[in-house]
Amino acid sequence: MSRMRRVVSAGVVLALLLVHDSAPGDAPVRPPLSRAEREFLDRHWRRPIPPQGPPPEHFSPVERSLAPVDCGSCHPTQLTDWRTSLHAKSMGPGIAGQLVEMMRDDPAAARSCLTCHAPLAEQAIQVPSGGGFAPNPVYDASLRPQGLVCAGCHVRGHQRFGPPRRDGTSPSPAMRTALPHNGFTPASAFLRSEFCASCHQFTPDGFRVNGKLLENTFEEWRASAAARRGQQCQDCHMPDRRHLWRGIHDPEMVKSGVRIDLAVERARYRPGEPFRARVTIANTGVGHYFPTYVTPRIVVRAELIDRSTGDPMPRSVEERAIGRDVLLDLSREIADTRIPPGGRFALRYSRRLERAGLALRVTVTVFPDHFYTGFFEALLAGGAGAGQAEIQEALEASRRSSFVIFRRDVSLT
Repeated sequence: MSRMRRVVSAGVVLALLLVHDSAPGDAPVRPPLSRAEREFLDRHWRRPIPPQGPPPEHFSPVERSLAPVDCGSCHPTQLTDWRTSLHAKSMGPGIAGQLVEMMRDDPAAARSCLTCHAPLAEQAIQVPSGGGFAPNPVYDASLRPQGLVCAGCHVRGHQRFGPPRRDGTSPSPAMRTALPHNGFTPASAFLRSEFCASCHQFTPDGFRVNGKLLENTFEEWRASAAARRGQQCQDCHMPDRRHLWRGIHDPEMVKSGVRIDLAVERARYRPGEPFRARVTIANTGVGHYFPTYVTPRIVVRAELIDRSTGDPMPRSVEERAIGRDVLLDLSREIADTRIPPGGRFALRYSRRLERAGLALRVTVTVFPDHFYTGFFEALLAGGAGAGQAEIQEALEASRRSSFVIFRRDVSLT
């Protein structure tokens, strides 16, 4: 990945300011994780997830199934939501293309990827055996490409688990035997951020770059005002218990988490006068760093344009990137300009106006897959092997994923 561009020019300043949106002593609204919840999570997210085993004899084929489409026969809204989500694409062409070669060259590393991307035992082609790997007797070839399926979160040993009913009631044991798949076991841990941490937080001994965990989203949240208010991951990413998990790829979701302001020193200028403006992006509603992880990049661009043609003026463009910039091999961090919860980014722009008819144009563009674009390009350049077609497909998708969340033209002269 190319280094972050740093355009040095008189009057241009990049600043990252920390602003806390609540007092450090705020009392949590929701109590800490209980012992029962912790014990449930330790069991539920045991890695690797054990095979489901034989289903109860009275289960119908639909009840025995781990396929999302069969879950959707009774839960159509959840199925429809899930199909639009990145969880359904967690075994998309980008990772599937890499796994083709990894399964031959480094099966242990390939299996570690499945821990989150396709966590069920039934989704693994191979299992450890005698110091090596052997074919998995419970492998389901139709289940593997579907990524993080419903059962990945909700089924263990053919028993269903989920959040408590909204009204707090729970079916009696007698009622459960009459319900499909014997009903479900309610667990309040489904409503806690710790449930998501299994895949969205590296352990303290996990992989680090520049001393910082590569994946640290849960800890970023835990240090935020959102956590002090008792606001959980699910409150933003699963509102009303929807299974959409909207995030950095969704323009409206991104816009809802930040406030972007453009301030111009004066309303009008004459040719030859110096001009100043300030662009501020405040992380007002994201419960973790904006953006989290190393994949996305946000580019703030300011430039002078000819009002009559819309063309940019020579040498007037300034760009700054917001993100965690690391080398493609993850060996080194180049820069980390992400905005913490409650913090803000400010770009000060200064130019002398050479003539009349000029306007300032400011755009903020999100590149959700910035790192992957460079990574896939490098893989293809070096030879992606048997997964080349899938890597090429993933590269093209990553190039299409950018979108603009802010654009404003301000007439100056």
